[in-house]
Amino acid sequence: MSAEQVSSLCEQLVKAVTVIMDPASTQRYRLEALKFCEEFKEKCPICVPCGLKLAEKTQTAIVRHFGLQILEHVVKFRWNNMPRLEKVYLKNNVMGLISSGTQSILEEESHIKDVLSRIVVEMIKREWPQHWPDMLKELDTLSKQGETQTELVMFILLRLAEDVVTFQTLPTQRRRDIQQTLTQNMEKIFSFLLTTLQQNVNKYRRMKADLGQEPKAQANCRVGIAALNTLAGYIDWVALSHITADNCKLLEMLCLLLNEPELQIGAAECLLIAVSRKGKLEDRKPLMVLFGDVAMHYILSAAQTADGEGLVEKHYVFLKRLCQVLCALGSQLCALLGSDSDVETPTNLGKYLDSFLAFTTHPSQFLRSSTQITWGALFRHEVLSRDPLLLAMIPKYLRASMTNLVKVGFPSKTDSPSCEYSRFDFDSDEDFNAFFNSFRAQQGEVMRMACRLDPRTGFQMAGEWLKYQLTAPVDTGPMNSKTGEGLCSIFSPSFVQWDAMTFFSESVISQMFRTLDKDEIPVNDGIDLLQLVLNFETKDPLILSCVLTNVSALFPFVTYRPEYLPQVLSKLFSSVTFEVIEESKAPRTRAVKNVRRHACSSIIKMCRDYPQLVLPNFEMLYNHVKQLLSNELLLTQMEKCALMEALVLISNQFKDYERQKAFLEELMAPVASLWLSTEMQRILSDPEAFISYVGADNKIADPVLEDPSGLNRSRISFCVYTILGVVKRARWPVAAEEAKAGGFLVGYMPSGSPIYRNPCTEQVLKLLDNLLALIRTHNNLYMPEMVAKLGETFAKALDMLEVEKNAILGLPQPLLELYDSPVYKTVLERMQGFFCTLYDNCFHILGNAGPSMQQDFYTVEGLATLLLSSAFVNLNNIPDYRLRPMLRVFVKPLVLSCPLEHYETLVCPMLGPLFTYLHVRLSQKWQVINQRSMLCEDDAADDNPESQEMLEEQLVRLLTREVMDLITVCCVSKKGAEHNTTATVDGDDDEVMATEVTPPASAELTELGKCLMKQEDVCTALLITAYTSLSWKDTLSCQRTTTQLCWPLLKQVLPGNLLPDAVSWFFTSVLKGLQTHGQHDGCMAALVHLAFQIYEALRPRYAELKAVMEQIPDIQRESLEQFESKLLNPTLQKVADKRRKDHFKRLITGCIGKPLGEQFRKEVHIRNLPSLFKKVKPSLETDVLENEDGEGLTALFEP
Repeated sequence: MSAEQVSSLCEQLVKAVTVIMDPASTQRYRLEALKFCEEFKEKCPICVPCGLKLAEKTQTAIVRHFGLQILEHVVKFRWNNMPRLEKVYLKNNVMGLISSGTQSILEEESHIKDVLSRIVVEMIKREWPQHWPDMLKELDTLSKQGETQTELVMFILLRLAEDVVTFQTLPTQRRRDIQQTLTQNMEKIFSFLLTTLQQNVNKYRRMKADLGQEPKAQANCRVGIAALNTLAGYIDWVALSHITADNCKLLEMLCLLLNEPELQIGAAECLLIAVSRKGKLEDRKPLMVLFGDVAMHYILSAAQTADGEGLVEKHYVFLKRLCQVLCALGSQLCALLGSDSDVETPTNLGKYLDSFLAFTTHPSQFLRSSTQITWGALFRHEVLSRDPLLLAMIPKYLRASMTNLVKVGFPSKTDSPSCEYSRFDFDSDEDFNAFFNSFRAQQGEVMRMACRLDPRTGFQMAGEWLKYQLTAPVDTGPMNSKTGEGLCSIFSPSFVQWDAMTFFSESVISQMFRTLDKDEIPVNDGIDLLQLVLNFETKDPLILSCVLTNVSALFPFVTYRPEYLPQVLSKLFSSVTFEVIEESKAPRTRAVKNVRRHACSSIIKMCRDYPQLVLPNFEMLYNHVKQLLSNELLLTQMEKCALMEALVLISNQFKDYERQKAFLEELMAPVASLWLSTEMQRILSDPEAFISYVGADNKIADPVLEDPSGLNRSRISFCVYTILGVVKRARWPVAAEEAKAGGFLVGYMPSGSPIYRNPCTEQVLKLLDNLLALIRTHNNLYMPEMVAKLGETFAKALDMLEVEKNAILGLPQPLLELYDSPVYKTVLERMQGFFCTLYDNCFHILGNAGPSMQQDFYTVEGLATLLLSSAFVNLNNIPDYRLRPMLRVFVKPLVLSCPLEHYETLVCPMLGPLFTYLHVRLSQKWQVINQRSMLCEDDAADDNPESQEMLEEQLVRLLTREVMDLITVCCVSKKGAEHNTTATVDGDDDEVMATEVTPPASAELTELGKCLMKQEDVCTALLITAYTSLSWKDTLSCQRTTTQLCWPLLKQVLPGNLLPDAVSWFFTSVLKGLQTHGQHDGCMAALVHLAFQIYEALRPRYAELKAVMEQIPDIQRESLEQFESKLLNPTLQKVADKRRKDHFKRLITGCIGKPLGEQFRKEVHIRNLPSLFKKVKPSLETDVLENEDGEGLTALFEP
């Protein structure tokens, strides 16, 4: 190849690269240049000489980088076909470039250094150690030439460790060869790295004082940094003995470097990795040297210096690293110090704790939070938790927490030293707020642990702080609350203090009651505090909310002095009707609503947790509530029902069926008369009358102030809320004897378990018909002709609330200021809220009816027909966001609590059609989504903006999960696992995907599952839904369905005669799932396992499965035949399960989907070199043919 050809080609390439990188080039011009360069790399036979010419020092950096990229491309994609001499020529030239082909260390561009080290590593991955045994010697020789070369050698060693050990980007055998050879040479490599580090640091220290030597000093410093970075890549995985060799020389050096500003971050990084090492406790013992005087001195003085320099980003990053080092040291100490270990508590423990506390009291909220987990581990530790030094830290830690619980440090504000640090750590106030809430919760945990060791100190501090807050003047700060003049906003200094104090006292007091014995509790002090709180008056809603929490926290003291109960009740009741300005016409602000709601829930909580205590005061409580209920406008419907729920909870303590029944009848009388009136009956059963009654057919001139039908809506809400409260709270006594004595027991099941009756049954059942009528009417509102009848103002009355949309899209709630503004909802928003709550609550009643009334509910005449003709009518028009809660809060609990004997009459007739319908509905929805993603063209008509599409798609996902969860819960019992009835939080797509998949061995069908599978249409619907859902684009649902549902369902029908087409369809569905979800490790592992199960179980009976296998792209026929012959020949000894599964996985690789980033990537092929191991003659029973890549023998030596 002539030099002219190379020169002219290089000229063209230089022009092309210049065009590509010139911002002024047109797009067409740039694309042509790019195409020319890419084609050159792919096809030109003279890439090596051209690359070397372009990489010469005389060219510009951009051109040199391109020249080196060409060489990298050659090594990656052409190496296997290059003649040996050409490889040697290329290798020698690249080593020549390192030796003398780059600018000096301070002048050379970092991207040139990077690509040059990459080329060497790519060659090492292909040839070392078998064909390039002297590689390490060559690198050593290069490093002797000077700093420039040494830095490049460091880059090469680091990149090699990353590719081979960290990212493992090469075939197994090559990886093993290289890693083993690295390990064998580790002593040399480590001493080389340490020597390099030491020599360069020493030179740097000598020269940096001499200004004339500045460049030399900088060069040594650069090498020092590179050596530290490379060490960081090795410390993580090499044998601990290398790190602790020579009396921990490495750790000593790293500690010394903590005080060297240019090198301290790299040193701290290395130290952190070393101290965080796991492994045998015996090997980790030498790390305790870091608790010695010298190491402690260096670590602490470095921290003090860095902190003393004020807030500079570099120093702050270093402080964070040091804080992590101290945390990791604490973890090592906790691991090594135990009852059976010979490690002593370090003499410097006090010094360590003091320095750790300094980080906990640092202005940076991030540093404070970083220390919490370690404090928790120390307080929990069996040995350390008894150490006087640690016990002496508890008051100091709690004192620090008092400061740390105060929510200050918002990045947009300047009211605290923390704000400055927060600007480094958080992008926005919302970010900070989310962080602070989880930090506070974590502190609560740790404070409780500390108080377990010393409950009295915590209580004493809480008492002092509470007394101080009760007497401190209110400081509202510069921002006035919109609730009213002179009231706190959420940022006011007084409120943040109250808020922190309340959290502190709540955590500390609850722990004290758990820790101390009954007679040790400081009852007098507690009652004194309670009296102070009860006598404290405030008109500030935010502060009053804190006061109520303190009342609840101190309430357990009342169990010792019941005479204080009336005072507590009157405090709570006065807060239920709290207003800032009496008789104000303006809507209540959120803060006011919160106080009232808070008071209601405190009353409920008290009645739930201390019913025996409240029972003697029942009449007083009842009279209070009657008085409040007598005024229709005084309370919201929700508040009224909360108070009624509290009464029902206490009535459970009557433990007398007749008395409780009479009470519930009296309580529900107003509801019954309203609900059963002829007028209401007409309204509830006729959609048009209903729309008119609630005012949704009007056109309203002033949508904020005018709302003529508000009262009508609240009457319906009141009835529904009350029925729900009673159904949810009324129960028979837990103790069997009490239930029997009170007249709750009506008989026994055939199995011998008792049958109880609920005192609310009679009341609730007589209201059931109208409730079902309301549900039917509500469902029918979604019919197009009904939607058309909504008034102009209310056209969107049945839409989702904004809050619901945000929750589903995972958008953060806007910050804090919200607490303030009055809740001026438009009448449309109020109507939306009404429909949404009404719908949910009706289904909550039906969902609670089963567990609450049991056989009395399930034996209602024709219940299946009643439910089918109400809850399940017009499902086609019901939107996804309404169908989801229906399945979750009604169908699931109804089915789960249904006794066996009603499966045939109630559950099957209901679930059969429902599952069939849901399958059709979801399939259509997913088809639309898939078509949408295939089209992806810009539609001119943008009536469906992207946010709406995202919302719809996310809803389909959530509905899919709900449906699959319902089917799983109905059909499959996981032995030893309780059914998780809490639904996943909306929008949590990034739930951790498990990659280790073996389906629960004991996943068996439940009795209900068997009953459903006996009915052909239901059985078909279940199987088709489960297997179709595998290729719907929702990884979470796919993984759950694959691991929990698919196999148990299929196993149930295996004994019958399945049609060959059906068997092929099941198998194909799993393969389609792999095509869709193969890029996710968790799903892929589960689906491969399922496909393997199906193939092994069904292939002997159905030859059609082999035909499906043969259609898989790129399947290796011989390998398939081999697998088949082993599977179908029962006389052959079975190979281990894992080996069979791996073989099967290799066969179906062609249909496993890849992530988008890898779909069009050019494959890199690295060949295996002759084995480093001695070949042993294979024993007879070992299956040498197992591995079709001819790797059979080496596979025998897999560890």
